[in-house]
Amino acid sequence: MKLMLPLLVLIACAHGVPTTAVKETESRFSFAPLDEVRLLATGLLQLGRSLRDFVQKTKGQINDIFQKLNVFDRSFYQLATLASEIKEEEEELKKTTVVLKANNDEIKSLSQEINTKVEDIIRERSNLQSQVGHLEEKMSGLSQGLLSADQLAEISALKEVIHTQERSITDLLTAVREQSEQLNFQRTQIKSLEKKVSDSNFQETVFKWVWSMETHSVSGYLSDNSTSDDSRWDGLPAHCGEVYARGHRSSGLYPIKPNQSRPFLVNCEMTDNGGATVIQHRQDGSVDFDQTWTNYEEGFGDFKGESWLGLKKIHALAQHNDTVLRIMAEDSKQAKYVVEYHLMMEDASLDYAIHLRQTDSDPAATVANHTAIRFSTKDHVNDGHLGSSCKNDYTGGWWFSACGDINLNGRYTNGKPWGRAERRKGTHLKANAWSSFSLKSSQITIQHAPSTHTPSQGTAE
Repeated sequence: MKLMLPLLVLIACAHGVPTTAVKETESRFSFAPLDEVRLLATGLLQLGRSLRDFVQKTKGQINDIFQKLNVFDRSFYQLATLASEIKEEEEELKKTTVVLKANNDEIKSLSQEINTKVEDIIRERSNLQSQVGHLEEKMSGLSQGLLSADQLAEISALKEVIHTQERSITDLLTAVREQSEQLNFQRTQIKSLEKKVSDSNFQETVFKWVWSMETHSVSGYLSDNSTSDDSRWDGLPAHCGEVYARGHRSSGLYPIKPNQSRPFLVNCEMTDNGGATVIQHRQDGSVDFDQTWTNYEEGFGDFKGESWLGLKKIHALAQHNDTVLRIMAEDSKQAKYVVEYHLMMEDASLDYAIHLRQTDSDPAATVANHTAIRFSTKDHVNDGHLGSSCKNDYTGGWWFSACGDINLNGRYTNGKPWGRAERRKGTHLKANAWSSFSLKSSQITIQHAPSTHTPSQGTAE
């Protein structure tokens, strides 16, 4: 209220109000009620606190912005460095290609010149043989009446010299043909080398691009499905077994392109027996496997942790009979179970049905053979049971058969479920007809028959 007194004085002076009136007003408003003063003080205090909180919040937001700008600057710098390296490699490849093309043109010109000379030599040889034949006939006719024995001997010696020269010419032609074949072989090798250099440079660029990515998401492909010309990816291996055959011995991420599909990343596990493609991995329950049908088709999870590769990609790998499915699991007591199947998988029109036949190995866990079992999820049931659905008792997506043998994609229980219902909904493996085990970790891999590809020298990691 006291703050209003100076304003009243100014207004009074401006409008010519007598000073006595102002003084009377001041005497009336010289003291304000205590409640109003407290209310005003409380409002000012709250306003100060709000301003302080606003300033602190603004400072925090500014700091976050600066941190994001720093991350962006580092990422941009790394991207610029990678682009510079790729550009330098492309320049070196261009120089190598120019040299190879020059050598190829020179060899081609030399080969054409040799072929021309060979043809000329063959024509001359034919003419010489024809002339020698006429000369022999004439000399034979003359020798009967005109030539002496010494002359005939000299003519015989001359014939021997001519035959010797013919043999020398024949040997020369043979050597020329061999040289021409060698040159053609070298030309073929140069062309093959050019293709290998191109493929190797492209794959090296792909690998560098793969490892430079910060994301390791399982879902997605390396190329756009709308791309009309995808031939640049044709040099990629078809599976991890072929990656191993090409000389790579380190486990990790590799791009593959199986059975004319779009290229995608897989986690290859390398052993002394070859390379296996990991299609499922569980270890700590960090990823929810109770997903929809679409997610199970596309894949989900992270290559660094738990993951499911995706039904579309698994079908691209397992649509032939040369595939072995290997299941490795461990329970809470650290007991390990391994089982292998010969695997063949149908496409989406048959709900990715699988045909399993156990191998001749002696696995720790015995699971029956299965044929034409369709995949099921919580929104796409294909268990084939009319009375009840396995998806009502089990979680996750799986090839459910008789609702019980095995489910590696159920709810993660760390191998320690509390009751039968929880065990049925969790990850489990039925080892025999009497008992099943809840699992702490599991991994499913696909391995193909050994490739006939011979690894190049110097590519082993």
